[in-house]
Amino acid sequence: MTRRPITKEGYNILMKELKFLKEKERPKIIKEIGEARGHGDISENAEYEAAKDKQGILEARIKDLEYRLSMAEIIDPSTLSHDRIAFGATVRLLNVETDEEQTYQLVGPDESDVAQKKISVYSPLGHALLGKQVDDSVMVNAPKGVIEYEVLEISFD
Repeated sequence: MTRRPITKEGYNILMKELKFLKEKERPKIIKEIGEARGHGDISENAEYEAAKDKQGILEARIKDLEYRLSMAEIIDPSTLSHDRIAFGATVRLLNVETDEEQTYQLVGPDESDVAQKKISVYSPLGHALLGKQVDDSVMVNAPKGVIEYEVLEISFD
C-alpha cells in the first residue's frame, strides 16, 4: 500500500470531519433508529428503513475517512526545495493557446478540489508540473487535446 501525501491542513480537515461524524452524527442516527423502532413493526416502518439507510451511508463515510487517514503521509512543503514545483507549491501558469492565466496549488488526492484551485499531484496537470521551474513549458494531455502551459511563478505559502 502506498502512502498518500497530504498537507497538515488537509489532514486536520479530514480528522475534524471524522470526529464530527463519530461524536455527533452517529449518536443522532442511533437515536433516530431507536425512535423509529418504537413506532412498532419495523418490517413496514419507513422511518426505520430511512434511518438504517442513513446509518449505512454514515458508516461507509467513516470507514472511508479512516482509510484515507491511515494512508496519509503529512508533508510539510516548507521542508522541500523551493526552486522547482513540488507537493504544496502554488503555481501560476499561462495557457499558451488561450493566453489565460491560472493558479493552482498541488496537493494530495484526498484534498484536491478544482473549485478551490487545488489539484492532485497525481492528476495529469499536477503530474506534468512536478519538477518544473519558472519559464518551463508543460504539455498536458487533456480530453480536448494537448494543452501547453508556461510556468510563470512558483510559491510555497
